[in-house]
Amino acid sequence: MSHTPHELADDFPQDVEKIHELKVSNPHFAKLMDEYHEINRAVHRAETGVEPCDQLAETAMRKERMRLKDEIAGMLAKA
Repeated sequence: MSHTPHELADDFPQDVEKIHELKVSNPHFAKLMDEYHEINRAVHRAETGVEPCDQLAETAMRKERMRLKDEIAGMLAKA
C-alpha cells in the first residue's frame, strides 16, 4: 500500500504540456481529469486513514482510478 498520491503530472512527466492542452481543449478529457483527481484523493484519504473504508470499497476505488488513468493514457498517446 502506497501513501503517495498518484498525481498525473508525476506519472506522465513527459506529457505535462499535452495534459494541459487536452484539459483546456477537450471537454471529455477535462471530465476524466476531474474524475481521476476526485477518486485519487479518495483513495489517498482511505490509505492514510483520514477517511477509512472497508477493503472492498478501497479496492473498487483503486480499480476505478486505474481505469481512468488507462483512458487518460490512451488519449495522451493519441494526442
